[in-house]
Amino acid sequence: MSGANSQRLLDDVEAFCQEIRPIEELCYVEHRYNDQLIPLAKKHNLLGMIVPPEYGGRGSDTVTYARALARIGREGTGVRTFFSGHTSIGEYPILTWGNDEQKRRYLPGACTGEKVCAFGLTEPEAGSNPLEMQSTYERQGDKYILNGVKYLISNGGIATTIVTFAYPKGGGGRISAFILDTDAPGFAAEDLTAKMGMPTANTAMFEMTDCPVPASNLLGEEGAGFRVAMGTLISGRISVASGCLGVIEDCLTEASNYAKERNQHGKAIARHQLVQEHIAAIEMHRIATECLVLRAAEAKDASTREPKNAELKTQADILAAQAKMFAANASWDAADRAVQIYGGRGWSTLYRPGRHLQDTRVCRIYEGTDEILKLKIAASVLGKEYEAFK
Repeated sequence: MSGANSQRLLDDVEAFCQEIRPIEELCYVEHRYNDQLIPLAKKHNLLGMIVPPEYGGRGSDTVTYARALARIGREGTGVRTFFSGHTSIGEYPILTWGNDEQKRRYLPGACTGEKVCAFGLTEPEAGSNPLEMQSTYERQGDKYILNGVKYLISNGGIATTIVTFAYPKGGGGRISAFILDTDAPGFAAEDLTAKMGMPTANTAMFEMTDCPVPASNLLGEEGAGFRVAMGTLISGRISVASGCLGVIEDCLTEASNYAKERNQHGKAIARHQLVQEHIAAIEMHRIATECLVLRAAEAKDASTREPKNAELKTQADILAAQAKMFAANASWDAADRAVQIYGGRGWSTLYRPGRHLQDTRVCRIYEGTDEILKLKIAASVLGKEYEAFK
């Protein structure tokens, strides 16, 4: 992506963020889904940031997209999670593993907002180990018949298009990936609103009951679903890390401004050494997270340029895991410190640090828990023969 096009995209992201902020803040306090997110993203042409222009998108590289998500992350993890669900793990697998007909059928509509995307991997009994999923498929003529339940799916209640996964019925086979249209018979979604945070974002579960999917909607080869899922998680983890960087940046701004304005014991609390300790820690989180996010994004771009280079793909995979785990924990600590600086006001969702603290906690769970990522990172150092899970 050229420098000029990259800057235009980031300028559009900034305009979107300026417009979404007052709406998002009102929706958060009212504890309701932000129904203006998609219209405003459409207005500013942000629904296909990574999609090539030939399919209606902006053609962003990973580094520019990571910067865009960091800016969006300042407005809240719920806002950023929509883009991760729609773009990073929704459009991305179709763009990467879809054939040209599938790309032309789904991506232009996703870029205009006609279609909303999601990624249906997690199930009630299959979280950190997707191989334990219970969803099944069966080939019947020119269709696949899917049955199963997917759980905690970002955008799951508003999506028109979901990349989902299932085992062949009867066992004895490997997971396959499918592009599922949510207007298909036998599809039913239910919004999940009893969440610790992100009230403005859509999270849902959905059930497939003898749900027909055209054979032409098989994504990649039959039996290649696990590879599709794991490859997509590289993109998803970078998106989470980028959003967490934005959370840290916003916490630093909010905490610094408040510390300068708030007076106690005869002076601004910014002059108190223990408050400065918090500010310094948040700043260190910011700079370290930014370095990791950019390094992971650069590795992902290098891997994309040489898709057959296994070494580059492995490097991108590990760096994405490292960036995501570090950023998720750093954003949680940054939000906690910002709340502490705000004192009593911090314990309120009327102020931004309290909202960040609630929302960013999930980042240590979705797209790979802290525990799973630690094992992945350790195995990359020790060697595959020391992997905790085979």
